[in-house]
Amino acid sequence: MRLTGSEALALRMTSLLLRPHPAVVPGTVAEVVEWFGAMQAQDLASGLWSLGARLPALTQADVQAALERREALRTWPMRGTVHLVPPRDARWMLELTGVRSLASAATRRAALGLSAADADRAVEVLGAALSGGGRLTRARCLAALNDAGIGTDGQRGYHLLWYASVLGVTCLAPNVGTEQTFVLLDEWVPAPRRLDRDEALATLALRYVRSHGPVTAREFAGWTGLTLTDARRGVAAAGDALATVEVDGEAMLVDAALLDAPRAPVDDLLVLPGFDEYLLGYKDRSLMLDAAHRDAIIPGNNGVFQPTVVQAGRVVGTWKRAVGRREVKVVVRPLAALDRPRVEKALDRYAGFLGLPLRVDWPA
Repeated sequence: MRLTGSEALALRMTSLLLRPHPAVVPGTVAEVVEWFGAMQAQDLASGLWSLGARLPALTQADVQAALERREALRTWPMRGTVHLVPPRDARWMLELTGVRSLASAATRRAALGLSAADADRAVEVLGAALSGGGRLTRARCLAALNDAGIGTDGQRGYHLLWYASVLGVTCLAPNVGTEQTFVLLDEWVPAPRRLDRDEALATLALRYVRSHGPVTAREFAGWTGLTLTDARRGVAAAGDALATVEVDGEAMLVDAALLDAPRAPVDDLLVLPGFDEYLLGYKDRSLMLDAAHRDAIIPGNNGVFQPTVVQAGRVVGTWKRAVGRREVKVVVRPLAALDRPRVEKALDRYAGFLGLPLRVDWPA
């Protein structure tokens, strides 16, 4: 099947669950996270709205309650970045892709003045502190390390908490108020799913393609941090669940169930968080983002993505929120001509998700 770029974008928006999908109508946090396999959640507020944008019946309080019920958990499964993952899949994902980020750990430790013995001792200390159902805030975890004589100043503390989680000893539990908390992965998820390597590669390939396609195997490798050889092996192992389409002359992969989905352009308008799979799930973002707008989305090329206004699948503006006790104030910066009432209607849904009145500012 041959597709134009606009047709491929239409299918991609459907894959991302930003438009109705013919094969799935998710109603819970668990179903959305299972669909994706992993969802960017380095910034917790962005992660919550990524879920809310795909679950219009839920509020932020509903999503937080679902995380407390363990419908998903946050850890560092790939690329050294926090993602939401299905709890039962966290361990095999860490073993398949998370450990690849450990290759640079020794260099980072040296820069921080930490030894391998320090890191391993930190894992032991955290394991003991959290054992028996313990759930400690980040501050208390760092205090436990300091009490054991392991310095956590600068970026040392973050590195040691990351290291323990990538090894599969700890994971992030839901925040208590604004404070990050940690638990033992084996105690938080006592019955993990076990997959052999080929099953794991196939499962991850299927989930990535069905939630992001049309995509290439190279994009899958970039998303997971796998080698291109392993990425292709996963695609092959997924078998007939994946289909090949041609997009502007390039072979791409798509969920076979999506081949008959509508491909006509849709003039919808969405407001998405900066750290959303809509952009973070790809290396090549040309279908969604005009090159001239790149600096507005990633100022300084520092990896911090601005929240986006998306019309017909393309980025047309950015927005920035300030959440107060009585209202949420949003400043919108257009990158193209925008219909203000439509943008404010989309933002009103976001304000409803937070449970706050909305005030929108349009800088001159």
